[in-house]
Amino acid sequence: MQLPNFWPKPAFGGLLAFTLCMLQLTPLWAQVKVTENSAEKSVDIMIDGQPFTSYIYPEAIKKPVLFPIRTPPGTIVTRSYPLLPKEGERVDHPHHVGLWLNYGNVNGLDFWNNSEAIPEEKRDRYGTIRHREILKTKSGEVGELTVASDWLTPDDKKLLDETTTFSFSQQGDAYIIDRVTTLVAEEETVAFDDNKEGMIAIRVTRELEHPSDQPGLFTDANGNATEVEKMDNEGVNGKYSSSEGVRGTEVWGTRAEWVNLTGSIDEEAVSIVIMDHPENVGYPTYWHARGYGLFSANPLGQKVFSKGEEELNFALEPGEKVTFRYRVVIYGADEPLDEEAIEAWYTDFTDAS
Repeated sequence: MQLPNFWPKPAFGGLLAFTLCMLQLTPLWAQVKVTENSAEKSVDIMIDGQPFTSYIYPEAIKKPVLFPIRTPPGTIVTRSYPLLPKEGERVDHPHHVGLWLNYGNVNGLDFWNNSEAIPEEKRDRYGTIRHREILKTKSGEVGELTVASDWLTPDDKKLLDETTTFSFSQQGDAYIIDRVTTLVAEEETVAFDDNKEGMIAIRVTRELEHPSDQPGLFTDANGNATEVEKMDNEGVNGKYSSSEGVRGTEVWGTRAEWVNLTGSIDEEAVSIVIMDHPENVGYPTYWHARGYGLFSANPLGQKVFSKGEEELNFALEPGEKVTFRYRVVIYGADEPLDEEAIEAWYTDFTDAS
């Protein structure tokens, strides 16, 4: 029998490691259904009849996102605020919604921080990514969704043409999202000046934050934002670890091929892994990963993360393009995800591209 290409390579290490990965990566061929719902401005992703995520593009959040995102057992790992606020969640940063890709300084405009919360008199400083068209949907062992979007100035001038393909699959106890985004500059030079706010990011549920005793704003039982002086950390147990062996919030501002955010939710072992690709600009990426639940890879903010020792200031001339490739693993099972499985998925991702 010929094994699928995501199986560990022979050099991966012996019969025991191979057997462990067999247990972790089966069943092999889950069926992914990709269904467009234009009335709801969404495309729904189901895996073996269970909801995984939706691609949504409401105007209020100023960019398309994947929301919510679930593990194979059905546990939601994304923060619900601001679209579906629930008790006990932070209510900071209303622009942190689901899983997205954008940037904090594009020709001087802030695409990252834009949301309905920005006052009208300040909106001339912010850019919007507007969904334009669904180009392709495909269901099967790997579900595919290709979409087109426009990166717009406040007066609706198009700076960038975006084409993104999402590939969705299940490999054992993990759902896999591969995102390939190509940006093409339109009629003028587009500058991505070094900025910490970027690029691919996910905002996670409260349980996957790092425990903290700092005060904050949270949603109360009536849906109101309430100042909390001393935080309740019961059930809050997230922890970052990188391919370079960095742990906890020390991951912020370091380079790595991948970072794993791991924790448990109601006794389910959960991991979210974001993987960089060797063909990406700035590889290996810097990580803008915060303890309060923002988990982001940013290859373009080098001056900030290196404290001025490096500087990129990436730019595209009219007609030039750049492609960013990322893999996101959403894992949920009885046992924690081991690093050998992460490395196997990473090898598959980088070898297959």
